[in-house]
Amino acid sequence: MTGEVDRPEAASSGPSSPVPADGAAVPTVDAPPETQAVSWRHRHLLDVDALTRAELELVMGTTDAMTEVLARPIPKVPALRGTAVTILFYEASTRTRVSFEVAAKNLSADVVNIAAASSSVSKGESLVDTVRTIEALGADMLVMRHSASGAPYLAADVFGGSVLNGGDGWHAHPSQALLDLYTLRSRLPGGSLEGRKVVILGDALHSRVARSNVWTLTAMGADLWICGPATLLRGFEGWAARGAAGRRLTVTSDIGAALKDADVVMALRIQKERMASALLPSLREYAARYGLTRERLRAASPDVVVMHPGPMNEGVEIAADVAVDPRSVITQQVTNGVAVRMALLYLLAGARAGGRERGA
Repeated sequence: MTGEVDRPEAASSGPSSPVPADGAAVPTVDAPPETQAVSWRHRHLLDVDALTRAELELVMGTTDAMTEVLARPIPKVPALRGTAVTILFYEASTRTRVSFEVAAKNLSADVVNIAAASSSVSKGESLVDTVRTIEALGADMLVMRHSASGAPYLAADVFGGSVLNGGDGWHAHPSQALLDLYTLRSRLPGGSLEGRKVVILGDALHSRVARSNVWTLTAMGADLWICGPATLLRGFEGWAARGAAGRRLTVTSDIGAALKDADVVMALRIQKERMASALLPSLREYAARYGLTRERLRAASPDVVVMHPGPMNEGVEIAADVAVDPRSVITQQVTNGVAVRMALLYLLAGARAGGRERGA
């Protein structure tokens, strides 16, 4: 099923640019964010659906600046000195949790890392009470992951600082979508996604990564395809059918059609921990019909870019040799996650300090 994604006025399509589309200056990231005049209006980042194209460009430009910082002999700036960042994860994580911690420390923030399993949550403390306690202990920014969709929105209602969603249920993973976008712009010729065929392959039903990537990739002009077994595409067909001007989204179970001439293929992890019974006959059958192999990649563009948000189930959604293929940017995605998350922390800190918030 083909259609255009339904969202009011967030990011229209058009040619990609290495600088913010509205001409706004990229901040000088060595300086405190409150000293920089940038057009960032959000105190929280709960999803990417509210970001305009200009704001996406601003994140990309600020990430470029952070990438330059990370290339220095001492990859650190004092921009967030005196800012308290608390990382609160209710689910297991390696890439997101560690990269947020590294990002905050590279900005000279004071970082507290809390695993819900070893906190008062295990004694029955509610999310609201936990967030209020964290704020009472001095947190200015809260990076949060939760198994329940919408939990960061509840936290943002009661937290006086900034909330950055590190992934909530099946709903959204904004920083992952932004690092995927940055990785593609860095890899594709000309740095543009305009007209590029991008395929997201696998367990879309349970994927917060897929849902956030729908907004960012189509906003930047990509021809987005989502492919997998019909049982793992529920809801996406209707989403594609509703449509709005300027966005291209195709949902299909035909892997041959999806991979044909693809410029980018992103494999998604089969989320066994969220999987209900009868959605798949077996992992072996899934791998046989939808696993990303070298043979299947022959249908794609010769220079296809291979992605995976991680962690991977090698031999299920992606073959081990494909994961390390020269066309794979999976490791670069992890590396770019630090710079993107530095950019997001910096921009959110500036909005909070400057009182520029006009809607989350």
